[in-house]
Amino acid sequence: MGETAAANNHHYHHRHGHQVFDVSVPQQPAFKCFDDDGRLKRTGTVWTASAHIITAVIGSGVLSLAWAIAQLGWIAGPAVMLLFSLVTLYSSALLSDCYRTGDAVSGKRNYTYMDAVRSILGGFKFKICGLIQYLNLFGIAIGYTIAASISMMAIKRSNCFHKSGGKDPCHMSSNSYMIIFGVTEILLSQVPDFDQIWWISIVAAVMSFTYSAIGLALGIVQVAANGVFKGSLTGISIGTVTQTQKIWRTFQALGDIAFAYSYSVVLIEIQDTVRSPPAESTTMKKATKISIAVTTIFYMLCGSMGYAAFGDAAPGNLLTGFGFYNPFWLLDIANAAIVVHLIGAYQVFSQPIFAFVEKSVSERFPDNDLFTKELQIKIPGFRSPYKTNVFRVVFRCCFVVLTTVVSMLMPFFNDVVGILGALGFWPLTVYFPVEMYIKQRKVERWSTRWVCLQMLSFACLVISVVAGVGSIAGVMLDLKVYKPFQSTY
Repeated sequence: MGETAAANNHHYHHRHGHQVFDVSVPQQPAFKCFDDDGRLKRTGTVWTASAHIITAVIGSGVLSLAWAIAQLGWIAGPAVMLLFSLVTLYSSALLSDCYRTGDAVSGKRNYTYMDAVRSILGGFKFKICGLIQYLNLFGIAIGYTIAASISMMAIKRSNCFHKSGGKDPCHMSSNSYMIIFGVTEILLSQVPDFDQIWWISIVAAVMSFTYSAIGLALGIVQVAANGVFKGSLTGISIGTVTQTQKIWRTFQALGDIAFAYSYSVVLIEIQDTVRSPPAESTTMKKATKISIAVTTIFYMLCGSMGYAAFGDAAPGNLLTGFGFYNPFWLLDIANAAIVVHLIGAYQVFSQPIFAFVEKSVSERFPDNDLFTKELQIKIPGFRSPYKTNVFRVVFRCCFVVLTTVVSMLMPFFNDVVGILGALGFWPLTVYFPVEMYIKQRKVERWSTRWVCLQMLSFACLVISVVAGVGSIAGVMLDLKVYKPFQSTY
């Protein structure tokens, strides 16, 4: 996911109108210090861009892949994963050509995905894109609250289970853990420019590789202990689930896999860190190939080993499936890594919403002190006072409280991930990149290329709709047996 790449955005500064120059740069000839847009020279390479994409893609989505493959089986599971990786690869190539409007070498730069949509497609589509993107970010904040609470609870249950020697089933509610996560996020959301803190990207990368690698290793060990590869060619068998459930779960699995690949929204921001020459789009296409190859291999391994280890019983969150086996401390480390990763990731995804709402409100009511007056609060131990305003504090607190309450109302990790994957996949990964490419390259209507691009877009729309319907049906089925605010595990 885009949790870490977004931390590299320059656009937050761009939106707030102050340039990100370091005034102390020695006065060299302008072209040595600055790029054609007057910003400090970008230094990113194929390798830094690949690293950003890999850390953006490999997020909590990897945990639901074993479950997704279990619904589809040994043939369709890996095939669907490969298909999504190819579609993402192709649409990313189209999108990287939209970093500059007009000429690929000297055209006007677009700093964010939204900038590209605005400058190439215009007003109405820009508003629709904004709505979908912010809805998606809001949903991700909910998904992360659920995932973090499940991991915190898994640590607590594992320790409780070992203390009682396996006699106590250790059932507990996830609500208190969601509240702990919410309180942490309320505090962090008050830190200005939190998503700009440089080390967040590194911490997120280390944490996501830690828990993914532990999940993979435990899957391999479990397969070795079983002595057989579990699972079947067609996925979960009728009998374990009903015919209807099998259909809904198959659809939902598509959404889960789509979510695991959804990073297009931050692609242009990553491209904005790349140096030129060569043209940024050339570097980015190479970086996309490397990073999608790495993540697809990693996903195949994690998903396949999880399915081979558990068969039809593959859990929605891979790390909860190993139960409370030894070495339980290793599972605790993996779950702690997830929590640390998601605490930072939540902020990186929420900050664009905060920035957008606060900017809109201050432009709408420029003379209202409630929205614009900066308050300075002296904090003991800090030299410079903390600056904030009333609206920022209230809005950010309300946002976190809302995501926490919604998470408590429907704490179903898989279903929420499926809905998010479905909501973001077609419009953000396929539709807008295709439309921008057609407009930018002036592809003629009804030409072979135009027809092929529209067929790709339509096929992905069908997949998105089907995945969305399956995930919503999953939520409905879960809600039949679930009482709000009383979830126990």
